Amino acid sequence: MIPILDLADPEQRARACALRASAELPADVAPTVARIIADVRSRGDEAVRELTRRFDGPDLPDPFLPISEWDALESRCDPAVRAALQKAAERVRAFHAPQVPQPYEQRLPDGGVLRSLVIPLERVACYVPGGRATYPSTVIMTAAVAHLAGVHDVIVTTPPRPDGGISPAIAAAARIAGATRILRAGGAHAVAAVAIGTDGIPRCDAVVGPGNVYVTEAKRQLSGEVRIDSLAGPTEVVIVADGSAEPRIVAADLIAQAEHDPLALAVVVTDDRRLASAVQRHLEDELRQRPNAVAEQALRARGAAVVAPSLQDALAFADELAPEHLELLVRDPGSALGRVKRAAAVFVGPHAPVPVGDYMAGPNHTLPTSGTARFASPLSASDFVRRQNVIEYGARQLRADAQEIRALAEAEGLTAHARAVQVRE
Repeated sequence: MIPILDLADPEQRARACALRASAELPADVAPTVARIIADVRSRGDEAVRELTRRFDGPDLPDPFLPISEWDALESRCDPAVRAALQKAAERVRAFHAPQVPQPYEQRLPDGGVLRSLVIPLERVACYVPGGRATYPSTVIMTAAVAHLAGVHDVIVTTPPRPDGGISPAIAAAARIAGATRILRAGGAHAVAAVAIGTDGIPRCDAVVGPGNVYVTEAKRQLSGEVRIDSLAGPTEVVIVADGSAEPRIVAADLIAQAEHDPLALAVVVTDDRRLASAVQRHLEDELRQRPNAVAEQALRARGAAVVAPSLQDALAFADELAPEHLELLVRDPGSALGRVKRAAAVFVGPHAPVPVGDYMAGPNHTLPTSGTARFASPLSASDFVRRQNVIEYGARQLRADAQEIRALAEAEGLTAHARAVQVRE
């Protein structure tokens, strides 16, 4: 099912490192997306309607879900799912509230006032995938945080079903999260529409949320016109485990992440070869008893048990991978945590599997992938605001600073800059 690779062997270490590189973008994706963006830019609503009909089935004269239909769909949401979504939203808001940036003010010695204002974005689009599965949790993780940050117009955009509807759970999640509208469109054309704007679809200031390779490529190509959260690749989990870990738990957690995507990365790194072998066996047993075609495909393509010379080497290799999700199933997870600073989200101990972060804990599950956790952060409330600098000078402050301003302007050869100060003296 998965190979056992020895980090001490240079060739096998290279194989382990290459697992990340094995999920490359198909060659036809970028030009296909470029054509879709050009079509939406040229034909606007007509292109969005046609592409939605081609890719998802329904012919929608108005891509926005009517309020009456939203209400009807929401009412069909399973009460247990609704209760779970409400609890998740409370946790998400509580965790993200301290992230909202605060304005501040400073005063200069001669009366000048400097301010940094925090201004919520006017309109954002929260992309919610609708291909292999339904993701109401992503609505909570994106739209609820945007609403919390003060965004006026929070649009949830998601592919429609063939009848033009959407999942009742997504409809309920959008209402709970504080979304203002639901756009029935998915794929690259949805990203293009909200980034560029059409007659019927307003231009957004940001597009956030995960999607397939076409969605991600559209975000990449449009990133100069709209704020994006990240360029998400296939999901990832790396589990660092020592001899204290239960192989059955490790196997279950690898399968759980692998079922997201046939290209998901699912790796256990351990200093205990016996554990690696036991995980192999439990993976085979679990998938034989509970078949999961997507997980099996991912594990065969990008799964491995990596054996390190020591636990410190295992932690160092995990940190080198900078994974989206990192689980620490070790005797002393507290001390291990300080050695894995480049993971996007860390799950500590045997009772914190990745699904607790996916759904209920509160921290955002919209995370950097593909090693970008080295420099990128999880989605946060600060992604939905912008800062504005305000500089207020009076005559006394300008006189106090004029000599230095002129000196710097003249040093840069910008004499008109110096003159703009001089005429005010």
